[in-house]
Amino acid sequence: MSIQSLEFHGLPAFRLALPEGDAVVVARHGAQVLSWTSGGTERMYLSPQALMDGHSAIRGGVPICFPQFNQRGPLPKHGFVRNMPWQLEDHAAVPRELALVLHDGDATRAYWPHAFRAELRVALQPGSLRMTLTVDNTGSAPWTFAAALHTYLRVDEIADVRLEGLLGANRWDAVRDDRHVEMAPALRFNAEFDSVYASPAGGLRLVQPGGTLAIRQSASCTETVVWNPGAQLSAKLADLPDDGYRHMLCVEAARIDEPVQLHGGAQWKGWQELTLA
Repeated sequence: MSIQSLEFHGLPAFRLALPEGDAVVVARHGAQVLSWTSGGTERMYLSPQALMDGHSAIRGGVPICFPQFNQRGPLPKHGFVRNMPWQLEDHAAVPRELALVLHDGDATRAYWPHAFRAELRVALQPGSLRMTLTVDNTGSAPWTFAAALHTYLRVDEIADVRLEGLLGANRWDAVRDDRHVEMAPALRFNAEFDSVYASPAGGLRLVQPGGTLAIRQSASCTETVVWNPGAQLSAKLADLPDDGYRHMLCVEAARIDEPVQLHGGAQWKGWQELTLA
C-alpha cells in the first residue's frame, strides 16, 4: 500500500494504491474523490469539462455537500466545504485508508458562523470503496445541517443501466414535483431523472452489461438521491459535455429532509460503500 502526493488534472491530490491494483485519488480541494479504479476500470465519472481551478465546484467524482443540500437554504448551492482546501490527516496508523480534514476558520465563517470539524475518511479494499463523512460540533451551541456524498458513478451507456432496490420506497420526483411510492422494481433512465428516495435498508444494485455495483449507505443517511441530467439539461451545463449524461449516474447517500441537530461536543457520521458484485 502507498499514499502519493500528486497533481491530478492540475489540482493537488493524494493517491492511495493497493498492491492488488485498486487505487483512489482524492483532491485537497473539497476532499473530493476524483477517481476510483478497480478491476482495471475507472468507476467514477469526472467530466472532461470540469472546472479544475481550485476555486469552483468540480463536476464529477464525489463532491461533499455540507452544511446545506442543493439550494435548500441561504448558503451557496450544496454549501461551501466542496470549495475549500482540506488537509491530509496522519495516515500512518490506519492502513488502506486516507483522511482529509477541514476545521472552521475565517474562510468558513464568511459563510457560516459555527465551530466544526469535518473529516472525509476513504477506506480502500480490493473491489470496494467506503467513504465516511464525520462532522463534529467543536463549539458549545447547537446547530443544524444537511449533508450528502454526491457520488457520480461512471456507466458505459445510461440506456443500458438499471438501478435495483428502490421498489416500495417513498419518492419525491423533483422533475415533476410529485410525491409517490416507487412501483418500479428497477429504475431505467431515458430522460432527466432527479428524485429523492427514503433510503432502503437492503442497499442498491447498479446493473449494466459490464458488471454490477452494490451500493450501501449508513442508516444516518436517511435519503438516497438519484440523478441523471438527460440530454436537454446536459446540453445546458457548461461543465458537462452534451453527451455527458450517457456516461454517468449520481447515486447519493444523503441526509436532507430532516436536518441533523448537533449539540456542542457531539458527532455525526454518514457513509457510502461501493462494492463490485
